[in-house]
Amino acid sequence: MNNPKYLQQSVRTFEHSVMKILIIEDEAGLRESIEEYFTDEGNICEIADNYTTALSKISLYRYDCILLDITLPDGNGINILKKLKESNHTDGVLIISARNSLDDRLDGLNLGADDYLVKPFHLSELKARVSAIIRRKSFNGSNLLIFNEITIDLLAKEVKVANVPIKFTRKEYALLLYFIANKGKVVSKNAIAEHLWGDGIDMANNFDFIYSHIKNIRKKLIEAGSADYIQAAYGMGYKFSES
Repeated sequence: MNNPKYLQQSVRTFEHSVMKILIIEDEAGLRESIEEYFTDEGNICEIADNYTTALSKISLYRYDCILLDITLPDGNGINILKKLKESNHTDGVLIISARNSLDDRLDGLNLGADDYLVKPFHLSELKARVSAIIRRKSFNGSNLLIFNEITIDLLAKEVKVANVPIKFTRKEYALLLYFIANKGKVVSKNAIAEHLWGDGIDMANNFDFIYSHIKNIRKKLIEAGSADYIQAAYGMGYKFSES
């Protein structure tokens, strides 16, 4: 695939855990370039090339970050942002637009967008901004996440218990971060599956694979000297909690 000239890719490095991203963009070349760039790094990307599809997606699923083009063939992307805020959804929103006027930027940011990026842009800058949004929303902007004896370096993607490093698979690492970001809350198996695999998980017959991942995470943490923080909330899901 030939990328648009202005989408110059830099050396790719992992800066965060697996991210779930919705790309709302009607320009096929740009949309495909963004999707390829993020999925090549192990992230989950879903796409919407028009306003109607985008509305359906945001009503059904939640995302770490939504890349929102405000000029769509069948509607105004700003209304998608309004719908998100009216529904009290906390998905990160990065507006990507060819419009570079101050009024457009202020409108988007005042309505609750987390950032505004003007086309053309480098994909490396786009990724840095997406990662920053997710860090701000989930981990108070810090690159170092600490929960009692567990320390996670978000840039190095390294987990330690009492300074002892633990090796996790990509999915295990992403699930551990998801639990800690939602500590104290019960998260359903559906929410876990959707976060890690995207809306394609709707076709799954059961969630045995989630139990397998949780079993592995718990075993590795306990063997390294951690307390057991993952609790089953029977009939509902799981909770990462001290109590």
